Amino acid sequence: MKKPRVFSGVQPTGNLHLGNYLGAIVRFVDLQKDHECIYCVVDMHAITVWQDPKELLRSTREVTAAFLAAGIDAKEHIVFNQSQVSQHAELAWVLNCVARIGWLNRMTQFKEKAGKNRENASVGLYDYPVLMAADILAYHAEKVPVGEDQKQHLELTRDIAQKFNNDYAERIAELGLAGEEKGGFFPLPEPLIQGPATRVMSLRDGTKKMSKSDPSDYSRINLSDDPDTIAKKIRKAKTDPEPLPETVEGLEGRPEAANLVGIYAALAGVSHEDVLRQFGGKGFAEFKPALAELVVEKLSPVNAEMKRILADPGYIDEVLRDGAERARAIAAPIFEDVKRIVGFLM
Repeated sequence: MKKPRVFSGVQPTGNLHLGNYLGAIVRFVDLQKDHECIYCVVDMHAITVWQDPKELLRSTREVTAAFLAAGIDAKEHIVFNQSQVSQHAELAWVLNCVARIGWLNRMTQFKEKAGKNRENASVGLYDYPVLMAADILAYHAEKVPVGEDQKQHLELTRDIAQKFNNDYAERIAELGLAGEEKGGFFPLPEPLIQGPATRVMSLRDGTKKMSKSDPSDYSRINLSDDPDTIAKKIRKAKTDPEPLPETVEGLEGRPEAANLVGIYAALAGVSHEDVLRQFGGKGFAEFKPALAELVVEKLSPVNAEMKRILADPGYIDEVLRDGAERARAIAAPIFEDVKRIVGFLM
């Protein structure tokens, strides 16, 4: 039986942190069991805001190393960087001509990232969701693991796919390219949102997402942090004076406490309820050392393996070249069909 195809990507923009690990990479590893997985380092998305070219190269290799160190099998599945597969950009242009400006104007992430100076933002930043749609649709991916902040973009991908299918329905039928299972040329990808820590929040402010752009390094745990640094950051993590509650309902209105409990639950592979059964009624002076020990236990092997892999950039580049070749083998025929559908001369 054919396994469902999954596509997802991670931007190579600075140090990877615990939020990237729990929110994306751990899930990528788990999905390998029952899915055909295509994992992309989305370097084209990264340049929607200016990147130092040398830093972009370094970060692309670092994300790849993190994928491999965490347990992604680049031989059984596909790991590549986006810019090596031209079909992403080519399909994005076709989809730009299908997507509507009104749809993009509703995207909340652009408003957040552009801030008050929207007129000075790049066209790429505004158009980012259409390239994301091309990333997914170029492989006829059926499922996409996304965090809550990307769910709106996936809904847009579905809208674009549906409009393409409708706009070209007659041509798709004429060419015999409408599979019964898909209901059109492009399948409508489904989101995969699962697990207790879909969003990992800042250690300094439990209402904000953990981010590599936060000026305070104490707001996040980097995958490159050593055990002493991890313990120090957790010890200094913002909390409130109350002990941990004994029920999940007791975490309401306590964002920092909820965040730390969520991190523990995700790393231990248990529920929030299980964590509170163990630590409910206890103070943070007892909980934080246990959390620090767990974070070190889980991240130290990944950290060590990342360092080993990063010491051999030639190996990383070969993994990406091989992945790109196999990605093109899937995306190229799909885009050839797109060109036939829209009427491009072949």
